Amino acid sequence: MSKRRSLVGQVAVVTGAARGIGASLARKLSARGAKVALVGLEPTELKAVSESLTGEAAYWHADVTDAEAMAEVAAQVTGRFGKVDIVVANAGVATGGPFSESDDATWRRVIEVNLIGSAVTCRAFLPGLKDSRGYFLQVASFAAMTPAPMMSAYCASKSGVEAFAHTLRPEVGPFGVRVGVAYLTWTDTDMVRGGDEDPLMRDMRKRLPWPANRTYPLDPAVERLVAGIERRSAHVHAQAWTRVVVPLRGYLPSVIGGYFGQREVRRFVPRFSELTRTGLVGAGGAAAEREKSGH
Repeated sequence: MSKRRSLVGQVAVVTGAARGIGASLARKLSARGAKVALVGLEPTELKAVSESLTGEAAYWHADVTDAEAMAEVAAQVTGRFGKVDIVVANAGVATGGPFSESDDATWRRVIEVNLIGSAVTCRAFLPGLKDSRGYFLQVASFAAMTPAPMMSAYCASKSGVEAFAHTLRPEVGPFGVRVGVAYLTWTDTDMVRGGDEDPLMRDMRKRLPWPANRTYPLDPAVERLVAGIERRSAHVHAQAWTRVVVPLRGYLPSVIGGYFGQREVRRFVPRFSELTRTGLVGAGGAAAEREKSGH
């Protein structure tokens, strides 16, 4: 295990920083002496998070899928702080329900924010990371390791960002840039709580095998992310048990997508009409939908 590095004086960029994992991560990085640049879609919430930090901080309202806007943010962050040492591609949204009943625009928005948005973020800040020989942390999910019925867009996007980060690592390594992938399972955030507001999605999640059916507290998960950032780790497991699953991940699609998954989905087919939510879940998802529509 690599040695932890001090974050004092380091400049960290966190996307999706208005709430949940991003906001908590910003606070913990700031408490350890980092200067923090917050990026997100909710200016009021970003301002509140920025003002709650113990150290130097600033915030930018930008859609991570907008390459021009993110390039401008990167220039302004470098102008404000003089450098960029750490970038955390955390911005993400989710929707749930059977693919056959999904709204095409909403499904595409999940891919755009989670996958394209991560690549746009990396492209914008990569020159700065090369200059500082810095660290790029891609927030993925346990959903990158195993399929989850009713979450096709989210699983596809998180599998995509995992592959993107693994591909990026050898390309930027010669320039001194380290790349990490963070894996989280159900964590107590606005997104997860928003998904649970739909009875069908909540009941189906309860049918997952233990420990994948639990919701885990936010604080210890983010503490592990911070430790991963301090070590410039290639893999960061926000819930320790997901590390144990890694050697078995090759078997998971057959298990989840085969007998177990089909058996469980059959229980819920008669209830597909009960799905009450077809848009993005949680307040963060609502903000992403407003941004896309221009309202």
